[in-house]
This record gives sequence, C-alpha cells and structure tokens, in this order.
Amino acid sequence: MIYTNSDGGSRGNPGPGAIGVLVRKDDNILETYGEKIGKVTNNVAEYKALIKALELAKKHTGDEVVCVLDSQLIVRQLLGEYRVQNPELIKLFLEVQKLQENFKKIKYVHVSRWNAFQQIVDSILNMELDGKN
Repeated sequence: MIYTNSDGGSRGNPGPGAIGVLVRKDDNILETYGEKIGKVTNNVAEYKALIKALELAKKHTGDEVVCVLDSQLIVRQLLGEYRVQNPELIKLFLEVQKLQENFKKIKYVHVSRWNAFQQIVDSILNMELDGKN
C-alpha cells in the first residue's frame, strides 16, 4: 500500500503559498516534492498539495492509497462530513474526485501536524517559501 503525506500553507491568508508532498511505502520514502504556488489561502494550498500527492501516487500504484493530511477541514470535506461551499475549493474538490478514479481504493486520514511525516512535508513547503529549495 502507498501512503501520501501532503501539506499546503500560505504566509498570510491569502499570501505567498507553497506545498510539500511525500509518497511512501510504509516508512520508506519513495519521492518528495515541493513547489511555490503563488498567492493563495491556506485551504487552497492544502487542496493543491493533495492534488500533487495523488498525481505522484499514481506513478507508484493504481491499487490502494492512503492520503494523510493535517487539515481536518479538507479531510472532512472529502469524507462528506462537511459541505464545500467556496467556489474555488469546489473546483479543487472536483479535481480530487477525478484523480480518485486512478485508484481502486482511497482513504483519507487526518493526523496532527506533529506527525513525523507531516513534519517533513511542512519543512519542504517552508523551504520553498523561504527560497531554500
């Protein structure tokens, strides 16, 4: 099974944003990715990070993927517990739904920002924002 950890953030809300992503098989990191994404809100950055995570996971499996995020809002929206009302988030939500078709099974898991793998992706996105990539 493949796991992804993703994190998106902005300095200011909205403000300069970046994403950090890693793809792993259990504890073995297969790939990492970071990118500046322009002026965005935190929630847009979180969705963009998840979209990149799903795109990268597709290179490693078409079977089962577990997407790990520290954004409780995004996870609850994807699980259908919360409605998506923001028009920009609706577009990103629908993009995630389309990417889900690449996998036999997908699971979304919320973890604390202090999770070890979340700390790595947070570090990646902050290096992008600091220009230290």
